[in-house]
Amino acid sequence: MDINCPLDKTTLKILNDARIRSIVPTVRELVGKRAKVVILAHQSRKGAWDFIGLEQHASLLSKNLNAPVKYVNDIIGEEAKGSISQMKPGDVLLLGNVRELKCESVTADSSDHAEAELVAELSPLLDYYVCDAFGAAHRSQCSLVGFPMKVPSASGRLMAREIYALKTILGKPRPPSVFILGGAKFGEVPFMIDRVLENGIADTVIVVGLAGNAFLLARGVDIGEASSKILADELTEENFQAARDVLGKYGQRILLPVDVAVERNGKRVCVSTGDMPTAEPALDIGDQSIDKFKKVILSSKTSFMSGPAGMFEKPGFEVGTRQLMMAMVESKGLSVLGGGHTAGAAERFDLADRTSYVSTGGGALETFLLQEPLPVMEALRYSKKRFGPE
Repeated sequence: MDINCPLDKTTLKILNDARIRSIVPTVRELVGKRAKVVILAHQSRKGAWDFIGLEQHASLLSKNLNAPVKYVNDIIGEEAKGSISQMKPGDVLLLGNVRELKCESVTADSSDHAEAELVAELSPLLDYYVCDAFGAAHRSQCSLVGFPMKVPSASGRLMAREIYALKTILGKPRPPSVFILGGAKFGEVPFMIDRVLENGIADTVIVVGLAGNAFLLARGVDIGEASSKILADELTEENFQAARDVLGKYGQRILLPVDVAVERNGKRVCVSTGDMPTAEPALDIGDQSIDKFKKVILSSKTSFMSGPAGMFEKPGFEVGTRQLMMAMVESKGLSVLGGGHTAGAAERFDLADRTSYVSTGGGALETFLLQEPLPVMEALRYSKKRFGPE
C-alpha cells in the first residue's frame, strides 16, 4: 500500500490521511474473504525529516477500517515472521517502514529485485501478493516489483480504479484543456510540459509553486537569492536548460506568474515580477496571477492540477492554491487533481468532493502522463502471464 502521508514538521503527526482512507476498500474486501492481510508500506525515505515508523498509520487504518490493525516495528525479522505465523483469517498486520531495508533503495530491475532479502524472506509465507500502491507505481523497488516474480499477484481496487479513470479522463480530454503544474519538485515538469503540449493532451500549461519560480528564472527574471536557495536541490543545469527549451518551443502556451506573494512584516504582500528580486522568498502566486489564471481555467472544458501553487499550509499563502482549485470546480468542466499534497489541499478547502476525480498518485501520475511504463504494472502483467490461467 502507498500510505505515505504529509506530516506536521514540528509534531511529526499525520496531517491528512486521504491515502490511508483510499486503500480501505481493498483491505476490507480481503478481510471479508477471510484473508490474513499483511501490509507493506513506507513513509518518506531515509535521511528525510519525515522518515518515521508507521504506528500512526496503523492506528488511522484501524479507525477507518473499523477493525483492529496490529503493528510491529519489524519487517523481515523474527518479530514480523512470528506475528504473521500467529495470524487468524480476517486479521490485519502492518509491518514496519519498508524503507528501513537497504534492499528497498537498490537500483535494479524486477528479476534482480525478486532475489532481494525482503522477497526471499517473506514470499515463502505468502499465497498472493496484491499491489494497491498506485502512488508508488513509478518506482522499481523490491517491495513493489519483486513479489510478482515469485507469487501470483494482482492489482488492488485503488490501483485498478486509478488506471481506468486516468485512461478515460486523459486519453482524449475535451478542449480547451489546461494543465496546472506546481509543487516543490521541478525536475520532471519541463518534460511533462513538452509531452502534454506536443501530444495535444493540453492546450495551455500554467506553471506555479516552486516550479513556477524556476521557470521565471529560466525566462530571465531575477527571483532573488532567498527563492533561488530553495530551488537549489532541484534546479540542475539540465533541468534549467530543459525549462528554457520548452519556453522557447511553446511560447505563450506556457503561462507563468506575473506576481508572487511574500511574507513581509508578518503579512502577505504581492510583488510584481517586474519589481523582483525580493529579499523574501516567494511563498505563493500573487493576486494578479490568480486573476489571470482563473480566467483561463474558467473557460476550460478539462482542467488538471498536480502540485499546489504555494505553501498552502502557511496561513495567508493558501490563497493561490485554493482560488485555482475553486476555478476548476466552477468551470463546470472535467476537473482532475493529482498528488498527495494536492489532494490534501483539496480536502482542506472542502473541494475534493466537488472535483471530478482526485488521484492519489504524484510521481506515478506524472509517469503515466508522460506515457512511460509503470514498473509496477509491468510486474503485475508478468505475474499474470506466469501464474494466471491459460
